[in-house]
Amino acid sequence: MDTTERLEIDRACRELVLRAARCVDAGDAAGLAQLFAVDGVLVRPNAQPLQGRDAIQAVYAQRPAERMTRHLVTNTLVEVESPTSARALSYVLLWTGSSADPDGPQGRRAQGRQLVGEFEDRFTREPEGWRIKHRDARFVLHIGD
Repeated sequence: MDTTERLEIDRACRELVLRAARCVDAGDAAGLAQLFAVDGVLVRPNAQPLQGRDAIQAVYAQRPAERMTRHLVTNTLVEVESPTSARALSYVLLWTGSSADPDGPQGRRAQGRQLVGEFEDRFTREPEGWRIKHRDARFVLHIGD
């Protein structure tokens, strides 16, 4: 595998990490599910693992419409294993709020808890492109209630 191919894999995997956060924050359950392999697994903090696109979409579609989240994703380090396999670890700062709260000149008030977590991802190249094969999302630190 040459340097160009490694860089293309790295870029594709980083983009998956960012798109997944964006889909969750936008309430796009279908978009999130499509970023996973057909048989992909999503392990969420303090919840049962979700197996497959249908399960991922169903759970995220049930989120309350007023729930707002913003995932600040950083320090993503991709390790390319082969032309069809890669891993990454990303750090995540999660802020939450509610669209039912008043919107002021500085936006809405964030809820008191700030959560620092990690996404540990395994990626696979499928005929439709790179997808998340397995995501282990966990919280590491918190501030607030």
